[in-house]
Amino acid sequence: MTGAGGPILRVEGLSGGWEGEQILRDVSLDVRRGEVLVVAGRSGCGKSTLMGYLIGLAEPWSGRVVFDGRSIWESPEVLKASRLRWGVTFQSGAMLANLSLLENVILPIREYTCLSEREMELAAYSKLELVGLSDFADSSPMEVSGGMQKRAGLARAMALDPEVLFFDEPSAGLDPVTSAQLDALILSINRSLGTTVVIVTHELASIYAISDRVVMLDTEVRGIIAEGTAAGLRDTSTDPRVLAFFRRETGADAERGG
Repeated sequence: MTGAGGPILRVEGLSGGWEGEQILRDVSLDVRRGEVLVVAGRSGCGKSTLMGYLIGLAEPWSGRVVFDGRSIWESPEVLKASRLRWGVTFQSGAMLANLSLLENVILPIREYTCLSEREMELAAYSKLELVGLSDFADSSPMEVSGGMQKRAGLARAMALDPEVLFFDEPSAGLDPVTSAQLDALILSINRSLGTTVVIVTHELASIYAISDRVVMLDTEVRGIIAEGTAAGLRDTSTDPRVLAFFRRETGADAERGG
């Protein structure tokens, strides 16, 4: 579902890095409302760094992240208001082991709403039902599989009905079947609810399965070297770095076309 209208999220001339080392330089991109955008590239190319800036974990050295027309760093109030309209999942699922899955999902609802305890439970249960975990509401994260922990993390990210969902390597550590099931769930949420999705991943199967559009980062350029559909980049790109990634070839092989 490629989003219609203007972008919901825009990166404008962003540069940044960590501990004085520049990782991203003058990066600009749009995230279209309602699309599934994948940020791809080899390890160390800045995917997770870019994600950190997108969700406001750190302010970039220069440039802006604009959400729904306003820079997220305009003020602390704007940043907080923006975060309430996002959902974020992490590689590990980041579930609190001493709480049940239901209690984990309730956390953001309790923090940011004034619902009664019963209303919070019902809202959290509905999100677990959405990801197929209603029968495990009272289980702890340690009592369920890794794939189920990821789905519970998605339920928690959905707790406040976000407009944008961010995923950092959602398939990391999962077997191919479980990964495909998670991909199908993410795609179902995007298609049925119209939720904009931004995913950082290097997993080709996931990229082909769910992306509407891909932007590819490169370590040497410290920015974007390609943008398009996954199949289009694979089949029509002449950049050996892009071919090496999408065809899983070495750079030399890609240059030879082999």
